[in-house]
Amino acid sequence: MKITSTNTAQPVEILWKGQNQVTGIYKAPRPEGIFLKLSGVEGDTIGNPKAHGGALKACYLFSHEQYPYWREQYPGLSWEYGMFGENLTVAGLDESRLWLGSIYRVGEALLRITTPREPCYKLGIRFADQGIIEKFHQRGYPGSYAQVLEAGAVRPGDAMELLEAPEQKISIAEFYRLLFFGPGDGELVSKALSHAWLPELKRQQLLKRG
Repeated sequence: MKITSTNTAQPVEILWKGQNQVTGIYKAPRPEGIFLKLSGVEGDTIGNPKAHGGALKACYLFSHEQYPYWREQYPGLSWEYGMFGENLTVAGLDESRLWLGSIYRVGEALLRITTPREPCYKLGIRFADQGIIEKFHQRGYPGSYAQVLEAGAVRPGDAMELLEAPEQKISIAEFYRLLFFGPGDGELVSKALSHAWLPELKRQQLLKRG
């Protein structure tokens, strides 16, 4: 895998249901690269820290290969990398082979894959269509959040190299299906609940699904 684009956002004020809010969904490419800190991306904007950001969501990765599909769905938009709010646009990223808890060297930084992205209304605002939320779920390629284990700079062209895969393998794609399309596979649910790197919030979310 390789980094196609590094992206951050300046704060943008939006109006949602009669209330002014600040969002960081309007990310734009930073060709010079970005610096990943343990607490997040230097110079980036997190509009809602309760839902985004924090140690386990310090950085968001999205697949370069998903862009052609979405361009066809929304041809009237002005397209650039960062459209999905991702900090790293990654060529070759495949959620079916991206393991929960796996560790990657990305440029100078060290990342652990933590949890799939769960889109909210702000993605709908970015695309001027709240219907994209359901389309995004059905598409099944959510990208992934990552924890920064070692701070460092990441630049376009940097490799994303797997250093360590967990013994118990659950892909981001599998976990995403569990979250949004019902437990279904009881064995996979049990496996997820016992996974060493499953965030506690996601454990509770799975338990509530039954």
